[in-house]
Amino acid sequence: MGREIVVIWAGRHQRDEWDGLCGRYRERIERSLSFRERTVKAGTGAGRQRLAAEAGALRQALPDRAWTVALDRRGRQRSSSELAQWLRRLQEDWPYSIAFLLGSDLGLDDGLLGECRERLSLGPMTLPHELARLVLYEQLYRALSINEGIKYHRRPL
Repeated sequence: MGREIVVIWAGRHQRDEWDGLCGRYRERIERSLSFRERTVKAGTGAGRQRLAAEAGALRQALPDRAWTVALDRRGRQRSSSELAQWLRRLQEDWPYSIAFLLGSDLGLDDGLLGECRERLSLGPMTLPHELARLVLYEQLYRALSINEGIKYHRRPL
């Protein structure tokens, strides 16, 4: 099984209601496997320079040999069941960390996107990065509950 899931995100990092909501899902995920969150400070510059600085900080926060998954609206969309199957296979086949990368309000640097093994889309709409993080946590918990047979996910009628 994969050793852990790591979510690395760039943002303003103010303690607020988003942390509380994400914390509930972190606790649930940690019942199933090791889970870490790493935050990097969003840059203060503008445009490409800020994106490049954030990309450097995100790279430094990555665990060694991590399977990297960038959250990107242009990435592959998966249903909850498909995400669960993908996560199960990856946990079985990859002995190292699985790292999900979330950009700040500017998104992720194109160079960093190109370095990631995969891109995952939460849908074609643009989401605030705080909301994208919450949706990712909920979907990771949902995938784990599907894989473990926990009665959380309901299939459509």
